[in-house]
Amino acid sequence: MNNRIIHHLSHIDLDGYSCQLVLKYTPYVKHNYNANYGPEVKSKLTIILENIRSAKSKALILISDLNLTADESRWLSDEVAKLNSQKIDVSLKLLDHHGTGAESAKKYDWYYLDVERCATKIVYDYAKEHFEFDEPAWMSKYVEIVNAVDLWKKEQHDNFEYGKVCMRLVNETRELNRIMFANEDNEYKLTLLEAAVAYIDEENAPIVLDEKIHLIKKNFFKRGKNDTLDNLATDFVVALLGAQRKTNTIYYKGYKGFLSYAVGNTSIVGNGFLVAYPEYDFIVDISFKGAMSLRADYKVSVAQISKEWANGGGHPNAAGGRIQGFKEQYRYDKVKQQIEYIISDKESVHGKLEWKKEDLV
Repeated sequence: MNNRIIHHLSHIDLDGYSCQLVLKYTPYVKHNYNANYGPEVKSKLTIILENIRSAKSKALILISDLNLTADESRWLSDEVAKLNSQKIDVSLKLLDHHGTGAESAKKYDWYYLDVERCATKIVYDYAKEHFEFDEPAWMSKYVEIVNAVDLWKKEQHDNFEYGKVCMRLVNETRELNRIMFANEDNEYKLTLLEAAVAYIDEENAPIVLDEKIHLIKKNFFKRGKNDTLDNLATDFVVALLGAQRKTNTIYYKGYKGFLSYAVGNTSIVGNGFLVAYPEYDFIVDISFKGAMSLRADYKVSVAQISKEWANGGGHPNAAGGRIQGFKEQYRYDKVKQQIEYIISDKESVHGKLEWKKEDLV
């Protein structure tokens, strides 16, 4: 590996996260990224390229369980060539099993395609051959489980049923937003999967794991205390939001707000944030489709803010609306740019925020 930092982009399903779980047992410095198919792939690759340029260190861009289009492959190959021409030593490897990548696989030697194995099994075999690999005892069996369910090999009954539960463990785990909390969400998913392997050899293992899921999730969020999963996750998210105050603060007509993106559950998380950080007058959460949810705590009328921003409405402490023309983004800084443009525009159109004190009570 020659001290290369691995920038590993993988899919957002069981197979994708399992590729990263396999490489957790290699000794190299790794940065994990995850993307779904479509524009998010190029967006995450752009972030990887930016991080490599910033670090100026030897790097391996590793892509697993994601196929690239011909245009994406050409673009990425050109970008890596530019980095190398700038004396930044970067190599590129893609390990995938989706036949739709056949055109790129024929053209680029860094593009490895094998439709007979799931991506986790491809990465596992590649790691054993090319990397230092401290393989745990459960790894080979787990890889076969992922292979069975990802390729839908029902005849492998035991592996298949356990894989179905693992699949749900990933697909239905939404406590953390993977755009705003990318690193924490990735750690959460890998921690859950690593905890799941403890039950592989149990009698009726799929049922045992199914019944343990709630406890496995709680254990991640406990941090020294016990509570309901909802309350534990809320406290965890509020703390993460608090850690991002330097970059996520916005202002509107002298009022201090916090901007989050697709965190959801604004009634609980938003109010929890305002209690934990009383220096803020309001919080606004924007969904992927541009719906916004605002909360305040008797310091400003978010109903009026919502009306001015998006013709929305609601109550002084709880309001919402939809931003017309909002473009879905896969990185927070692009969302903030859109909202700050709206704020600048609306501040110049509307006058002061005016209401009677008693309207907020």
